[in-house]
Amino acid sequence: MDPNLLYWKSQGQSFLSRVQIWFRLLDPSVLLCSDAQIQRAHSLMGGEERRGQDAAAQTLALSSVHAGSGAVLPLVFRPAALMPVSAPLVVASFLPHSSVKPALFWQLLLQSYNAGFNYANRNSSSEQQSKTSLKQLLLIAGTVSYATCAGALPQIFINRLGVRSAPIQTFFRSLLPIPLSAALAFFSVSTIRSGETEAGIQVFDSNGNPVGISKAAGEKAVRETALSRAALFGTTAAVPNLLIFLLSRTRLFQRNTLLMAPFRHISIAFILGLMIPVSFSLYPQLGTIKKETLEEELQAAAADGHLFYHRGL
Repeated sequence: MDPNLLYWKSQGQSFLSRVQIWFRLLDPSVLLCSDAQIQRAHSLMGGEERRGQDAAAQTLALSSVHAGSGAVLPLVFRPAALMPVSAPLVVASFLPHSSVKPALFWQLLLQSYNAGFNYANRNSSSEQQSKTSLKQLLLIAGTVSYATCAGALPQIFINRLGVRSAPIQTFFRSLLPIPLSAALAFFSVSTIRSGETEAGIQVFDSNGNPVGISKAAGEKAVRETALSRAALFGTTAAVPNLLIFLLSRTRLFQRNTLLMAPFRHISIAFILGLMIPVSFSLYPQLGTIKKETLEEELQAAAADGHLFYHRGL
């Protein structure tokens, strides 16, 4: 078992403790470290120097190395990069656009980045080849294309139907994006990581030894990650709109309507930044699956009544 997974096995047992850990791991300053520094920090996690290593090295290893493969993650797809990269894309995609083209453009950028992040942080323990197959590339392209068009549906409806009514525009711009964003985030994770549900992922016993490949564990890992991502984007779409609705009734915003746009942008970025560590913490990185849920050939290895699996991110 990778040293990062051993860390998650002993730490982050509760939701609040995981939130605290993720707030530390999402420090953008770790993105400035070189691959050599990251690999050294990761080697310390599994060596005799583990007890004496400083917190900075531990944070660097946990935030920059894939917990399943031990490989250094691409810079833009590391957890700490999610907020600085996706925040402007999310803000721009939620803007009330005047036409369909800008809505499609920003959705394309956002959905492409989400697909890349989901793929880079998947569980690849059952994959036989290190290079991305043509089938996987087509799957990613199809997912991005579908999610881009679906994400721009509110603007497409407004333009194609010639909507002029303020209540109907409010529905398409403020209400429809909430379930749509959550559904597309769930869809992206489920599709990009469908290989884990089809081929299964590696499971470990209580001592950290791999005991086999489980499709049931793969389904559970993908479902949990998809739900956490839906919570991230659904909440990011819902809360700012609720705040705007409440503040639009106050005298300050009624007298100064120009404040509404910057407040919307800031609130979207703030809620996104707050929800990233929360969504990452909804489920443990090293999950457990009960013996009864496992395949028959793996149940004998579950001496403690369960096995462990890497959920991915």
